[in-house]
Amino acid sequence: MSSVKPKLRDAAIASGLVTEQQLRHAIAAVVQTHAGVRTANDVSDKKLARQLIKTKLLSEYQAEQLLSGRTKLTLGPYIITDWIGQGGMGQVFKAVHELLGRESAIKVLPLHKITPEAISNFRREIRAQAKLDHPNLVRAFDAGEDGNVQYLVVEYVPGTDLRRLVRSKGKLSINQAANIVRQAAEGLKQAHKGGLIHRDIKPGNILVTPDGLAKLSDLGLAFCLDDPKDPRVGKIVGTADYLSPEQIKNPNHITSASDIYSLGCTLYYAVTGKVPFPGGNSRNKAKRHLEETPWHPRRFNEEVSDEFVDLMSDMMAKDPRQRIQTATEVAERLSPWAEDNSPLRDEDLDERPRWTSPSTSIDAQPTDPNMDIAELAMSEISDNSGAEATLSGDDSVTEAESGSGVLRPKPPIPTSVAGKYKSAGHLPDENLFSMMTLIVTSGLFMLIGILIGFVTALLAMGR
Repeated sequence: MSSVKPKLRDAAIASGLVTEQQLRHAIAAVVQTHAGVRTANDVSDKKLARQLIKTKLLSEYQAEQLLSGRTKLTLGPYIITDWIGQGGMGQVFKAVHELLGRESAIKVLPLHKITPEAISNFRREIRAQAKLDHPNLVRAFDAGEDGNVQYLVVEYVPGTDLRRLVRSKGKLSINQAANIVRQAAEGLKQAHKGGLIHRDIKPGNILVTPDGLAKLSDLGLAFCLDDPKDPRVGKIVGTADYLSPEQIKNPNHITSASDIYSLGCTLYYAVTGKVPFPGGNSRNKAKRHLEETPWHPRRFNEEVSDEFVDLMSDMMAKDPRQRIQTATEVAERLSPWAEDNSPLRDEDLDERPRWTSPSTSIDAQPTDPNMDIAELAMSEISDNSGAEATLSGDDSVTEAESGSGVLRPKPPIPTSVAGKYKSAGHLPDENLFSMMTLIVTSGLFMLIGILIGFVTALLAMGR
């Protein structure tokens, strides 16, 4: 056996997650069940870790951290059990309250972002979420500081998010998509009622439980309409695939209608499996939100009715004055289709790890390599070069995944997206047959013309 002294035992005791008695019992169990392991000194760290995970004394994430020599796995009274992912303002961990035993999600402000402004924004988010209590919003439970680490504790929502659900399952049925987005609209209505604009509505921020309950999450980019001192006023913040035109052109004067546009883009994604403007970088996407019309939804989903297309169109009108104005109206208009509240099947939950766990400790706060963070200056989009922009990663897929191949030029956008959608539809079969006949006939005439020209040229050469 290796003469290297096992370090998991010391790390486990130092972390406070395992008692000395529990550690002795785990070591004894390994000795009894593994051939070739005769004494406690023969028990390797890996075997001991597997035993501690098997008996639920440690989670896999905790074992990985301890094997790496990291022993601090707490934030205040919360014991960190897993790493969930990277949010707009920091990393998110799964945790359990030491006394209450309640499972929660903890959002941590990265140390490299700790500036007076960042702390102020983070505390604004804490206060914003604390004001909201609705079944379709992720609830805030607690907040605190651990040394120089600032954290927010929110409810842990099991299941998946709408983005992962669509990526694993494909486009949703009209009824299921309508039900999920209707619930998100109900939560958004409560946020708007509290004077908050979300500014980052997207599929990744709509969580879906196994029972079919949808919750709107991540108010990290929201700002209060009643607070003119909010430093985020005048900045382009959000995700490029779901950004409203007015957020790009005039971020100083956005309203709750901006969230309606983003929710419309989210509904488009849910029923088609495609973002409105696939491909390109954040700058390209922003320009296309301003200037172009998305492909007609029926191109990707033949079940979409004219009435449902009209609803999406009214949510995604370029001019906010022509758009649906309230989340209440969105929820009401979706209600006729929002019938599918069926629980998600196991295969729909996509149990693959959402992210690769970071190789550093809680305190290190690395940037998630899977997040495509793009920064875009306003001067690249419009003449308003004085504003600052921060666009987070998008939901685009590769061209092979998008289904539309190489991006094609689009016709000029009408004043309202609704006008374009309402005039679109399938070609009747007889028209399609006539077009094919015309194409084939034209091809034959061209071929005959080429042959005549070739023969004429040969005869001229013969003379």
